[in-house]
Amino acid sequence: MAIVDFQFNVSLGREVELYNRIDSNDPTNSAFIMMVLAASGLEQSEVLRDVDTFTALVSGTTNEVTNTGYSRKTLTDADLSAYTVDDTANSITLTLPAQTFSTISTGDSWAMAVIGYDSDTTAGTDANIIPVTAHVLRISNAYIVPNGGDIVIDFSGGFIVAR
Repeated sequence: MAIVDFQFNVSLGREVELYNRIDSNDPTNSAFIMMVLAASGLEQSEVLRDVDTFTALVSGTTNEVTNTGYSRKTLTDADLSAYTVDDTANSITLTLPAQTFSTISTGDSWAMAVIGYDSDTTAGTDANIIPVTAHVLRISNAYIVPNGGDIVIDFSGGFIVAR
């Protein structure tokens, strides 16, 4: 899994702040939300990187997958670990635990995972979720084609490096 294929303009320079807010549980109920986008209708990254919310992300031809068994993942403070500043590389690598999507039925091919910041998972809507990063999903240089098995998306090595 690549660190990041692109970062959304709305979150540029804010990735560590948003991560730290969730890890500190401030505000309460803040979380990262992982959404998977379908290959069919997927707009170019140059178009997608300009959107400011999850609502705007899927308002054009881009769609969230609808495979049976799929649901978004919510990553809270309990899922995150404190980040470490790497003074040698002059960077901070932000990690997320591996996420298993169990028994995903055939249907949409999976093209991209999007990590977004939700400041309040109990009251928020897609219009309140700020997209942070997008990651192309490929196996052997092809989009993921679910077949009833599990799909694991692993960002434990880092989903973004802040410099």
